[in-house]
Amino acid sequence: MEQIRSAQKEQKPSVQKQEKARRLPKPEPQNLKARLVTVSAANEGQRLDNFLITLLKGVPKSHIYRMVRNGEVRINKGRVKVEARLKAGDLVRIPPIRVEEKPNSYVPPIKSEDMPNILFEDKDLLIVEKPAGMACHGGSGISYGLIERMRTTFGSDQFLELAHRLDRDTSGVIILAKSRRALVRLHEMMREGEVQKVYLTLVKGDWVNDRQHVKLPLHKFLTASGERRVKVDKEEGLPSHSIFTLIERFGQVSYLEVELKTGRTHQIRVHAQASGFPWR
Repeated sequence: MEQIRSAQKEQKPSVQKQEKARRLPKPEPQNLKARLVTVSAANEGQRLDNFLITLLKGVPKSHIYRMVRNGEVRINKGRVKVEARLKAGDLVRIPPIRVEEKPNSYVPPIKSEDMPNILFEDKDLLIVEKPAGMACHGGSGISYGLIERMRTTFGSDQFLELAHRLDRDTSGVIILAKSRRALVRLHEMMREGEVQKVYLTLVKGDWVNDRQHVKLPLHKFLTASGERRVKVDKEEGLPSHSIFTLIERFGQVSYLEVELKTGRTHQIRVHAQASGFPWR
């Protein structure tokens, strides 16, 4: 028995060392090195954390914030905070880090014959006509949408971001920002109500009023199957305001102009249906 106990005592430290070794993080490959990234004019004014989140796709936000706090990320060789604003020409030090690439990440460029109609373009804005059936961006089972394909078409050097969104089945005008300055200004204008959003739609039924304000709070929720839905909910819903103007009646359907004072998901169709006129 003494020999068995002695053998167990000798084995126990070895087992503890093995368990401790398993808990230690795996060392990064030796070929990974820190790199310097030059901030372009397109990223002028962007917060450091947002810049890193975009640059290091796949890296958890908590890890990015920890790297900045520990001084592993630096701007022009100096320690900074995550809320620091970038300037064009800044040198950002990125520490050695493995970024996992997602499989099947290829996004095909848009062929010339499939390119959405360009309504306006200058150095800051690109305004296009999005067709029905095209998603604005990838997600929810969609690998890529308009913005991803436009980025591939224009090249990685061109800053390009959605200033707003439209539902996949809704056709209409989409504004793309070609500079961060333009994007920030557009978002400010939308928050301050300086942008007017007008839509045209058909609804089932004989619309009664020539002009009607609908103010019903809307709430987004998930069904048991994981599908995203929107409903009128006076307790949990967000304030929502739509103005419907009758253009013409066509028997069983009515042709309306809709001005949105708020921009909630599926706002037009839910407000129309709640008023007794299903959206078509």
